Amino acid sequence: MTPLQTGKAANGDITLHYALCAAIPEQPWVIFCHGFPGLGYSWRHQLPAVAAAGFNAVAFDQRGYGSSSRPHDPALYDSDRGVGDVLALMAHFGLEHAVLVGHDFGAAQVYNVAVRHPERVSAVVGVACPYDFDLAGRGGAGSNPPADAVYPRAFARPDKAPSACFAEVAAQHFYHMHYYQQPERPERELATQPRLFLTRLFWALCAEGHLLDWTRFSTEGNSYLDVLADPAKSLPWHWMSQADIDTYVEAFTRCAPGEEFIGGINSYRVADRNWEIGKVWADANVTPPSLFIAGAEDPVLQMIGDDALAVLQARSSDLRGIELIPQAGHFVQQEQPAAFNAALLRFLATL
Repeated sequence: MTPLQTGKAANGDITLHYALCAAIPEQPWVIFCHGFPGLGYSWRHQLPAVAAAGFNAVAFDQRGYGSSSRPHDPALYDSDRGVGDVLALMAHFGLEHAVLVGHDFGAAQVYNVAVRHPERVSAVVGVACPYDFDLAGRGGAGSNPPADAVYPRAFARPDKAPSACFAEVAAQHFYHMHYYQQPERPERELATQPRLFLTRLFWALCAEGHLLDWTRFSTEGNSYLDVLADPAKSLPWHWMSQADIDTYVEAFTRCAPGEEFIGGINSYRVADRNWEIGKVWADANVTPPSLFIAGAEDPVLQMIGDDALAVLQARSSDLRGIELIPQAGHFVQQEQPAAFNAALLRFLATL
């Protein structure tokens, strides 16, 4: 296996910690961007496989995570900053362009780079969260589902800010996006038991979990930890070892009290800001070659509306595939790494 090199890149006063497989000047580059709860470590199965296929592969801890800087101000987590972090990492390595792969919040991030700076993107791969449904903050594109849908396509509505849509869902039952809008409370509550929270959340979002059981809980009086069930299986799982969860816990808690999950929490809190920023890009399509990969059992796909993949297809000029991988949930690159890597490498071979 190609050994990992670690280092730090800077975007102003923000430091971004990265892990790199290979650094051969003539080889193309692939940059991996994680979401929540994630780390650069979330791409541990992809970096060596992509490097072995003839690419330089790098994954970094997003701002607010792991060994990277953790600013407190939510405004410092908006989509402009996320785009800037990717461009800063590219500048650190002297890259004019790269292939970008993003999961969850990282998917929104790489799609935003692709539509705002298409000349810098050789190709883009969205994982778990398709283009133009919510987290990208497009600010208006896309259609809405039937009025009786449990989860409205709240994040692509031109007439109502995301936080107002979150509140509408939260009036019916617990909703994590509404929970994260509250100041200080999520940091305080989730910091009390970070290992339990991470273990329950990883399980709830995987193929065997039941994240959407939160509809049985009211918003009033419940924290996110309260609505997540204990895993049906004790560790190790087939895709997560005890050492893996230890790595996540150590990385998330490598900080002052209350900062454990600040990166993810603040990324939710800037939904309205991203909605405003995204209005100018509301009609932008993804023009670089692209691929979408998700777990067939990902609960996120159940939340975002039946038309999400059709919208992805309509808004992508050169979409070369949609891969729904069986027996995988939200963490498809970790739950089914062999199938994920095969799909990714097939796509890279087309470039």
